[in-house]
Amino acid sequence: MQPVENKAITTIRILAAEAIQKANSGHPGLPIGSAPAAYTLWKQMRHDPADPNWQGRDRFVLSAGHASMLEYALLHLFGYGLTIEDIKSFRQWGSKTPGHPEYHHVPGVETTTGPLGQGFATAVGMATAETRLAAHFNREGFPVVDNYTYVLMGDGCMMEGVTSEAASLAGSMKLGKLIALYDSNNITIEGSTSITFTENVAMRFQAFDWHVQEVADGEDTAAIATAIANAKAVSDKPSLIILHTEIGHGTPKAGTASAHGEPLGEDNIKAMKAFYHWEYEEAFTVPEEVKTHFTTLREGYAQDHAAYCKMWQDYCAKYPALADEWKEWHSNALPAAFVEDQRLWNWEKPMATRATSGTVLNVLAEYVPNLFGGSADLAPSNKTELKGKPFYAPDCRDAANIHFGVRELAMTCACNGIVIYGGLRAFCATFFVFSDYVKPALRLSAIMRLPLLFVLTHDSIGVGEDGPTHQPIEQLAALRATPNTLVFRPADGKETAACYIAALQSGLPSVLALTRQNLPQYEGSGKIAMKGGYILQDCEGKPDVILIASGSEVEHCVKAAAILADKGKKARVVSMPCMELFDAQDEAYKNAVLPLDVRARVAVEAGASISWYKYIGLDGACVCRDDFGASGPYSILFKEYGFTPENVVATAERIMA
Repeated sequence: MQPVENKAITTIRILAAEAIQKANSGHPGLPIGSAPAAYTLWKQMRHDPADPNWQGRDRFVLSAGHASMLEYALLHLFGYGLTIEDIKSFRQWGSKTPGHPEYHHVPGVETTTGPLGQGFATAVGMATAETRLAAHFNREGFPVVDNYTYVLMGDGCMMEGVTSEAASLAGSMKLGKLIALYDSNNITIEGSTSITFTENVAMRFQAFDWHVQEVADGEDTAAIATAIANAKAVSDKPSLIILHTEIGHGTPKAGTASAHGEPLGEDNIKAMKAFYHWEYEEAFTVPEEVKTHFTTLREGYAQDHAAYCKMWQDYCAKYPALADEWKEWHSNALPAAFVEDQRLWNWEKPMATRATSGTVLNVLAEYVPNLFGGSADLAPSNKTELKGKPFYAPDCRDAANIHFGVRELAMTCACNGIVIYGGLRAFCATFFVFSDYVKPALRLSAIMRLPLLFVLTHDSIGVGEDGPTHQPIEQLAALRATPNTLVFRPADGKETAACYIAALQSGLPSVLALTRQNLPQYEGSGKIAMKGGYILQDCEGKPDVILIASGSEVEHCVKAAAILADKGKKARVVSMPCMELFDAQDEAYKNAVLPLDVRARVAVEAGASISWYKYIGLDGACVCRDDFGASGPYSILFKEYGFTPENVVATAERIMA
């Protein structure tokens, strides 16, 4: 290695330590210990700091997101637009260098990370997307999709269960262009990993059918470069490179837990600078020869980018139809013909909304050929198989369906990666109660505002005989509490179609909570459901009571309104498939649906009541379920727990009295 490269690595280390010290907060140990590997990796990557979104670039994911200053130092030195002032404002209000890497916030950051293991699993999705698009668009001599996905992870990532889920999936799918570098420094916050983590990681990943190498000395950049080259030479297996490093290398805290998550201290930084023969007294110094070195590297990256652009121009000339298709796939526009397709709006017999969802999803696939997704081993129950279309596999990359196996969290992380990669519309599916396994990654979907579609079926105690472990109660409220997330619970086929359209046009993660049991079709439903809440059935004049419900419980309200009419009471039925969209309407519309002078309101939903109080006020009442369910036929459960027209009527009469 040239002396300037050693100085570049030292610069990364010093910048990280100084920024963390100035912030009095952060994690210096891994950035210092991993600097040689990170520099070696980034030096050989295909990327162009002048265009961070260049489609032909390699992807880098810092799964160990607490080591964010490592990535920020790299982004600064490689020329991604982070200034030295940005480095100095690490972890401060309004800065471009937050505590953990944030997608869309910092140029060059490919995904938000921090919850350990999720970055690794997201990278599995990125690598999956690369193979899918490559199979569809590449032609001989035109590798328009041809990149590697790299991950840097630590001991904590390796301990999280999602890593095993995702690694197993990646090995099964033979994602040969996924390369993970594992900084094995044997230290966590509580001390040595030997107290909880004694497994043989190499053997575990070999069992997952990964190609595994070990680099005995994480300071040996030549060995690291060789390992990366070896990994790139393996086409039929993902690769793990285990780097044996020393946390906080070259500092008085080296090899200790205190190096992990607290500033080194000014005296220790002085000692560190002495160890590395750093002659610059002023903090945040980048030596001129280091700046020149990175400028030279950028020139090479720009040449690679220019060559790619020339190839793309030739590709467009030779394959204009494919080039047009590429642009369509990356536009995310929803075809108008899909919205008007009459199959979405003509439903005759009672159907479960999981079944109407399956129909809508398959119609969508006719209009959106880049629809790509699947279920956590539940496609027959979720009704999510795209009929007549192949399943993604090592020998079938140009596919629409994905078998994710029983891996809900890894599935969701991978779908985040598919969306982030670009060019594909992703969906994932499982039972609604298992949204508890989905939620950690859904939360990152929401933070990143990813348009990922969640098809979650078996949405209430209507699951029946499977009992309380499989009957969602609190999940609706939990997901509704998640910012930047739309939660839909449609009542019939037309509402299901409207919810899909609203979700696909929203640009946000969207959840469809769907029934197992059959529901009636309503004459008054339709595209108006895209407003989130609307008057499904009204009365003459001012209502005496407003009955509000979502999903399967709309039926009880419709029947209750008829009983109340026979008793001389006027009831309005409001269907509320999506609270978030209803709340986003203007005040005039909301007041027209829920007039302020009608205070008698009953909310009906087979789930927790907490979501509904903003609509019913002090004078209203809920027919909800604030306890777990039981095993038994769903019709019996609904009756026993008060989800009947008669109980809705009794509740309405009580608050009208």
